[in-house]
Order: sequence, then structure tokens, then C-alpha cells
Amino acid sequence: MRPFNRLLIFLRAANTAMNKLPDPATRNVQKELPRRPRTVPLLTVCFTVGALSMIAHAKSVAGPALVQVPLAEADLDIGKEINEVCAGCHGEFGQGGSEGEYPRLAGMPAAFIAQQLVMFRDRSRKNLAMVEYIDHRQMPDPDIANISVYLAGIDLPSKLPPADETAPGFDAYQRLMDSKRVVQIPIAEGDIERGKELYRRECRSCHGSDGKGDVQDAVPMLTGQYTSYLWRQVDKYIKGQRIHDRESPDDELLAAFDRDEIRDILAFISTLDD
Repeated sequence: MRPFNRLLIFLRAANTAMNKLPDPATRNVQKELPRRPRTVPLLTVCFTVGALSMIAHAKSVAGPALVQVPLAEADLDIGKEINEVCAGCHGEFGQGGSEGEYPRLAGMPAAFIAQQLVMFRDRSRKNLAMVEYIDHRQMPDPDIANISVYLAGIDLPSKLPPADETAPGFDAYQRLMDSKRVVQIPIAEGDIERGKELYRRECRSCHGSDGKGDVQDAVPMLTGQYTSYLWRQVDKYIKGQRIHDRESPDDELLAAFDRDEIRDILAFISTLDD
């Protein structure tokens, strides 16, 4: 249940407790009794305290400083254990899966991953696939920090380094394991040069010239992300299902582009991991 829905129930109950009318059969008798100062029922006090707690929680979710998880205290060993659950969809190394059905998480800024997990947990970002895996019991703040920092620290190459397979010390098994960490995004359809110009003008100031985002400001990495996934998120931003910029929630920057311009920007982004 959303925080403000619970708050509404609290306030309605408190109002009922304070303003309940007397029974008509005893109304005349009550008029003859000496008037006493009106006191606030204990139940109302409890409701009020609970309501204030709800308001404080709602502000912490909706305010600019959304994430208050202890990233500096993250335990990478625990993060690795948690990732065993995440790997079912996002891959063993956070590389994503099914050609973009599940996004790449490896290398994302830890604060961004934590921010999204908090939003999934509080249901302010809707995603049915995440519902069964994240709530306050299963994913408290320390665990959000653990998995976020762990995934942020995974570096995935876009190609394997050269190797001499005939060399005496060549390890074929290790080469195979290394190949599983490689993520190479196919070049997307579009005008790459035009996309480059648009990206530099409209996207670079936040996402960086290399598309790797901003660690301090929790701006996501675009480099190495699946084009199909980026298309889905762009459409959600345009429809208002996601907020593009938390500091400017009414920002309609992406809606100002036509589909060809977005296609060209994504085509350019698909080259950034080469």
C-alpha cells in the first residue's frame, strides 16, 4: 500500500474517533452533565504519531535525496551472494539478458542502482518482475548498498584481448570464461553522425562524452546498454511512466525529439563501447 493511502486511512480513523456523535437515546442526559474539558483520545494520539511517521517517510521517498542507503559500508561478499538471485535475469556478471529484455547493470553508478532499487521497493517505479524479489524485509537498505556497489564494480570488456592459442601456457577454459564477460552492443540503425551531434548537444552534459554517466549524481551509464532496452525506457519517459530528471520532474526533453532523432542518438550510443 502506498504511504499516502495508509496516511489517508489513519487520518480518517482519527477523525472518526474525535467526532463520533453521541447516541440519540442519551443525548438529553448528556446535556445535563457538567461540561468537562475535551481531551484527545489515546487512540487519536497513536494515529497522529503514525501519520507523522508516514509523512516523513513519504517525503524521504519523493524528495530530491531519494537514496539514503549506506553505500560506503557495502559488503561485497554479501553483494555477490545477493547477485546469485539477480543473475537469473540480469546474468552472472550483470550483463543483462535476452537481447535487452533485462538491462545491463554491471558498471552502472552504485548510487543509480540503489536509487532504482529503492523505487522498486517502495513501488514508485512499477515493475512486476521485481515485485517478488524486493520489499523491506527481503531488501533492507544495507543489502541495497551491498548489491549496488558489487554490480557497480563489475567491469565488462567489449572484446577479448588478443591471445596466442598455440602458446604453451594458453588456458582454453579461462579463455572461455573470459568470453562470457564480453558485452558487445550491435551497431543500431540510424544516422550515427547526426546522432553524435544531437547527443553532444542534449545528452553529454549529464551522461558524459563517453556515455558512462555520473557516479556522484547517480546518472546512469548508456554505453554498453542494449538499444532495445533504451528504446523502451525512452517511451516510458515520454509517456510519463518514468521521470527523466528528478530535479525537474516535469521535464519533457525527450518528448521534444522526433522518432528519427531518438533513433539517431541511440545509433550513436551503440558505438560508444567499440
